[in-house]
Amino acid sequence: AKKAAPGTDHYGSIFAPTNLEAQLMIRELGDLNLYGGDLVEVAPPFDPTGNTALTGATLMFEILCVVAQSLSRR
Repeated sequence: AKKAAPGTDHYGSIFAPTNLEAQLMIRELGDLNLYGGDLVEVAPPFDPTGNTALTGATLMFEILCVVAQSLSRR
């Protein structure tokens, strides 16, 4: 399982969730009354594989979906 993106300074941290675990954690926020989300420390230029950009875009999509879900209930 892939862990944190290599374009960050915490690559390989034992406490870093896998990409799937991060997606599932974000989806669990769907019942909350959210107004926005944030993704920090994404540095695609330092990742020659492109995994950082793909992971960042995927997680932002998940955040946007959860915020949209929250907004639809208002």
